[in-house]
Amino acid sequence: MLRENAAPRWHIYPDNAEISTRLATAVTRIAAEAIARRGAFHLVVAGGNTPRAAYARLPTLGNDWQRWHIYHGDERCLPVEDAERNSVMLEDTWLSQVPIPRTQIHHIPAEKGAREAARIYAEVLPRQHFDLVLLGLGEDGHTASLFPDHDWGRDKHTPATLAIFDAAKAPAERVSLSAWRLRQTRALFFLVCGAGKQNALRAWLQNAAIPAAAVGSDADVWLDKAAWPEMLPETQ
Repeated sequence: MLRENAAPRWHIYPDNAEISTRLATAVTRIAAEAIARRGAFHLVVAGGNTPRAAYARLPTLGNDWQRWHIYHGDERCLPVEDAERNSVMLEDTWLSQVPIPRTQIHHIPAEKGAREAARIYAEVLPRQHFDLVLLGLGEDGHTASLFPDHDWGRDKHTPATLAIFDAAKAPAERVSLSAWRLRQTRALFFLVCGAGKQNALRAWLQNAAIPAAAVGSDADVWLDKAAWPEMLPETQ
C-alpha cells in the first residue's frame, strides 16, 4: 500500500523501447507474485500510446491468465468500437491474444454516458487494493482523466469513479477512477515519454498542485531521457 508523505522514485531509461521491455517484465513478475500470494492479479491499465509496446509484449511473457483481472483507469465516452477508446487499443494489442476470462476483463461501459458508466463501474471495482496501477502523464499534468482545476476525488468519501463532462481534452465526456481509488494499490507506476512532458515533470518536481503529483506521491515514475526536464541532474 502506498505510504503517505513519501517521495516518488524517478527511473530514467534511454527510450520508450527500453521502458517497454522492462515494463512488460515487471508486470509479469508482479502478476506471478500476486498470484502466488493471493491467488489473483488485479491490474489497472493505462491508455495512450506510451504503454502500447509493453502490452504487445505481454502475450509471450505472461501465464496463469485465468487469474488476471483487468480494469481501466479511465475511458472516453465514445462508441464501443471507436479506435480512440482505451478498450479498443487493449484488445488489439494484447487482450484478444490471451485466455483471460472475459468476465475478468472489466472495460468501462463509457458508451452509456459518463454518469451511468461511472455508476456501473463503481460496482465492478474490487473491494481490495489493486496489485498494480499503471498511469500516464499529460502535458498539463493530468493523469487518467483527472485534469487540473477539476475535482480529482482525493477525499475517500467521494466516489471511486468520477463522471467527467468538461475534460480539457476531447472528448469532454469521460469516466475516471478517482485519485484516492487509484492510490489504493500495492504498486503504482507512471509511464512518461517524450520532450513534451518536460514542463509537467518540472511542475511535479516543484510540488505544483497537479493531478499526477496528488496521485503519485509514492509512485515509481518510469521515463525516457527526452522527458526529463532540461537543466536538472538525472537521478534514479
